[in-house]
Amino acid sequence: MKIATWNVNSIRARLPVALDWVDEARPDVVLMQETKVLPEQFPAEPFEERGYNLVACGEAGGRSGVAILAKSPIEDVIEQLPGDSDDQEARYIEATVRGIRLASVYVPNGTTVGSDRFAYKLAFLDRMRSHAATCLENEETLVIGGDYNVAPTPLDVFDANALEGTICYHPDEGARLRALLWLGLYDAYRIVEPRTAAYSWWHYQGRSWKANQGLRIDHLLLSPQAADRLEGCAIDRDVRGAKATSDHAPVWCLLSD
Repeated sequence: MKIATWNVNSIRARLPVALDWVDEARPDVVLMQETKVLPEQFPAEPFEERGYNLVACGEAGGRSGVAILAKSPIEDVIEQLPGDSDDQEARYIEATVRGIRLASVYVPNGTTVGSDRFAYKLAFLDRMRSHAATCLENEETLVIGGDYNVAPTPLDVFDANALEGTICYHPDEGARLRALLWLGLYDAYRIVEPRTAAYSWWHYQGRSWKANQGLRIDHLLLSPQAADRLEGCAIDRDVRGAKATSDHAPVWCLLSD
């Protein structure tokens, strides 16, 4: 099964790019973030024509939104990250496809270190750890993919010294991502490419893309059962260079049957 994660940064604005990528990459599952639509506004028809089923959640105002697209039936859907019933932002969706438990997650950016949004980001990551611990107790094949808005190590940022302590490369964020990994989850990309400097996001402003000044903030975290089936993982970097594309590139992993 080929499982991809992609922050599309508005599915309606990126629809032509998304369809071109789907046609070329042919993923079995797409974990999508920042769709910026309510479920009824999602342009489902062209994906359904390509054989995909869809579940999605969104919020009024179109700020976030997550979705799971799969070529097999999607079952046992959860549309909110447990732990805070007052949190109405559409940042988490989870389901089962072909016996694999899958989650699409859009971790808050945090905006400014020390702000209320930064505190929300840290609390969201704490909730993720708590829920992931529960999921791991089931000993299922589990993949939690998405835009984590956290770059784990110096290999994942274009300038570790300059960015230290900033949003997406702050020690408080890194500690929480490590806490997820210490539960027994595995970073699929680092299993395959343990020493490669690589990025999945490049700012729209300035020369970020052309100068390759990026961050690797999009991750596929695997349970031991999923990691045992891992056959490959890569970043479809060229998609970031397309016209009218997202500022993120898709990341995918391949699990054996």
